[in-house]
Amino acid sequence: MASVPNVCGGGWAETKAAYRLLDNARLDFREVLRAHSVPTLERIRQQSRVLCLQDTTELDYSGRPSMAGLGRLNYEQRQGLYLHPTLVISEAGVALGVTDCWHWARLPKGEPDLAESLRWVEGYERVAEMAALAPETRLVYVADREGDLRALIDRAEQLGFAADYLIRVQHDRKLNDPLDGKLRAAVEAQPVLGTIAFDLPAGGNRPARQVTQTIRLARVELKTRSGPGPQVTVILAREEAPPEGQEAVEWCLITNEEITTLEQARARIEWYRKRWWIEVYFRILKSGCRIEALQLRTRERLERALVLYLIVAWRILMLMTLGREHPEWCCEVVFSVEEWQTAWAIHHRTPPPATPPDLGAIVRIVAGFGGWLGRKNDPPPGPKALWQGMTKLSAYVEAVTAIRAAEIKFPQRKRIRH
Repeated sequence: MASVPNVCGGGWAETKAAYRLLDNARLDFREVLRAHSVPTLERIRQQSRVLCLQDTTELDYSGRPSMAGLGRLNYEQRQGLYLHPTLVISEAGVALGVTDCWHWARLPKGEPDLAESLRWVEGYERVAEMAALAPETRLVYVADREGDLRALIDRAEQLGFAADYLIRVQHDRKLNDPLDGKLRAAVEAQPVLGTIAFDLPAGGNRPARQVTQTIRLARVELKTRSGPGPQVTVILAREEAPPEGQEAVEWCLITNEEITTLEQARARIEWYRKRWWIEVYFRILKSGCRIEALQLRTRERLERALVLYLIVAWRILMLMTLGREHPEWCCEVVFSVEEWQTAWAIHHRTPPPATPPDLGAIVRIVAGFGGWLGRKNDPPPGPKALWQGMTKLSAYVEAVTAIRAAEIKFPQRKRIRH
């Protein structure tokens, strides 16, 4: 993907048209995302529960003095934007769409600026608004420690918990009890409810391994200056005996829901573990779509390009997650006829079948175009193989379409014998 000219394979005319599109003031970031939200909402309505994942990533455009409208990142010399989307996934982990996105540039130090914590509170409000449009589906707002804000907890209560929340604890808050106890001490004082086990994938210098955690639960009331405070359930999942040299895996989570059983706690742990999909989504945006390599002169142009790439990155993640969860589905739920037939013909060197193959077969073929080997013990295709495979497939489809349109017939060449 990368640069606009690289994406526009038709030459200068297509590239110029793309720049005109990005210059068009009527192409509003919010309207494009709202158009994507319409089919996303339909996918949400087909689920009994969905997880709304939120997190923030920085987009580094340092060294681009010609790009106007950027702000400082962690220090003045680094310039760029911050992006805070809402990625919606099913309980099974299938990416359903992107429904909201905060993006902003920080002002120079010393100038009054909006509190960046607002993005978490407003993010919950947008999820609550979406919940009203899908009354048969329960929405769960899932966030890491940065989302542990009292303002968010209070706002969720004010809105009548239109959506549930599940947030990793960062602040050891005081409780409304005679001893002014703390949240963590309250849950650690509870007996172990049971244990859960799961496979932890490799990451960085950490090898893949199985993790067994003990589970403790506590229902507590957070302290207020006067009157009753919001009640939350605290879930403490702790690995008591990690392998030598490995850091223990421990999560302390809070939710508005009243959780009393091990199975309920296990489900919430699984939901929190799926928060990792938004990190994968960011990796697709940066390494696959290469949005930090865009050479655009204004923030307005950049915003219009970003919203298009947000949807492209979602499609790659959707393809990966849907291919894992529902490989038996018909491939035409994702791929057009031209796409799957071209992929089949190039891979098998035979005409495509009359009946569309299953989704898993075409996903594996496309991943193969991107370098996935598909050996016996290889894991399922990841995002890198799929975004590279989809890029190649797009070129293949364009070439086949052009050949058919021009009715080009290549002469059969005689083999030269030596």
